[in-house]
Amino acid sequence: MSRRTRGREPLQDRLTWQAASLLLAYPDAQQTERLDTVDALLGHLLDARGAALRRTAAALRERDFMSAQRDYVETFDLSRRHTLLLTFWTAGDTRNRGVQMLAFAQAYRAAGVEPPAAEAPDHLPVVLEFAATVDPQAGRRLLTEHRVPIDVLRRSLAEAGSAYADAVAAVSATLPAAGQDAVTRLMSAGPPSEAVGLQPFQLTVPPRRVGEGV
Repeated sequence: MSRRTRGREPLQDRLTWQAASLLLAYPDAQQTERLDTVDALLGHLLDARGAALRRTAAALRERDFMSAQRDYVETFDLSRRHTLLLTFWTAGDTRNRGVQMLAFAQAYRAAGVEPPAAEAPDHLPVVLEFAATVDPQAGRRLLTEHRVPIDVLRRSLAEAGSAYADAVAAVSATLPAAGQDAVTRLMSAGPPSEAVGLQPFQLTVPPRRVGEGV
């Protein structure tokens, strides 16, 4: 996704979105460079969100390359409760998911950029980078529309003791408060399901393999 910043959203929110996007990315060969960029961004973010992001960054720096990749795959790719795919929370394995994913792609194209080829358009780090660097207003709208799933993800990661929970909590702090009844219902019931004529979730987005090429 090429970058063409526009709009005048609060700078602190955009710094939060960019840092969280980098922290929630798959830990590939550019991980150290991303963490260095996060450190530079956090020099301008001194509130509670910055503190939360620093905790995630510090935890990631402590891990060796292989263990970081393994933890990421186990956390996000092999667990429905921790998926970073926002439309999975709202549409699950149903036909509606394709329509909802298209809405993300259309928002990117309306802002003058193409959806990334390597990730789904509703992948949270992709949405965060779009909001931070391309069209903050459209990005905020997409994030706010999926406010409840983001808070479910935050709570699920926190319950699992994941270092990534703080990064998602920082994102949550940039958005309107989520209705806790709705969050509790989604955590309890899970995403919608519709098995007829559909591939399983794990085949829709294959999990990355530890040590595979970038």
